Amino acid sequence: MTRRGAFIAVDGPSGVGKSTTIQALYSELLARRVSVHRTAEPTADTDLGRFIRGHFAGIRGRALACLVAADRYQHVDHEIVPRLRAGDTVIADRYLASTLVMQRLDGVPVEFLLAVNADVLRPDLSVVLTADPGLIATRIAHRGPTNRFHRDPTAPGREVLYYEETARILASEGVRVLVVDTGAATPSEVAARIADAIPAPPVASALPPQSTTTQGP
Repeated sequence: MTRRGAFIAVDGPSGVGKSTTIQALYSELLARRVSVHRTAEPTADTDLGRFIRGHFAGIRGRALACLVAADRYQHVDHEIVPRLRAGDTVIADRYLASTLVMQRLDGVPVEFLLAVNADVLRPDLSVVLTADPGLIATRIAHRGPTNRFHRDPTAPGREVLYYEETARILASEGVRVLVVDTGAATPSEVAARIADAIPAPPVASALPPQSTTTQGP
């Protein structure tokens, strides 16, 4: 049977060191001779993803949650699944766990978020990065706010708590979850721990059928 690549989602509060960790994980997997593809949400190369990124400050609540979910379904159909079928291990910078946190900060009930994302592909490994809220707040203050949530001094603590709850929610769905404290290890140490935790992916037939639609007129 043909085995596909593994799907790894990396999420965590702003300022937790996600970008640094993903770069270290990418390098770690390449060193282990794994074919790797990096991607991110909202998507950067689609009209919908660019719209979300450009209007994040003005669209909120359920409307934003639905847009993010729509971008995710398209992302899965047109990029993630094809890469997995090709044998690549896919690393997603933000995925479902981020929705279950960021849109909750906007006041959207978790039940709604789970319902609108009910059919999206679950990762083989969901990595939730965490750190002390004080450390996260210091990092955000040092680099400056990059989104509207950073102007709320209570956001770092709330994000950490929501991610802890999200890890439990995903685990209850049967998703393999790894929680890593980035304040207690170097990026290379965190990357090695994640790489060691990646499960053997299932056969390619376990993936949803490839979409037959196209992304343009």
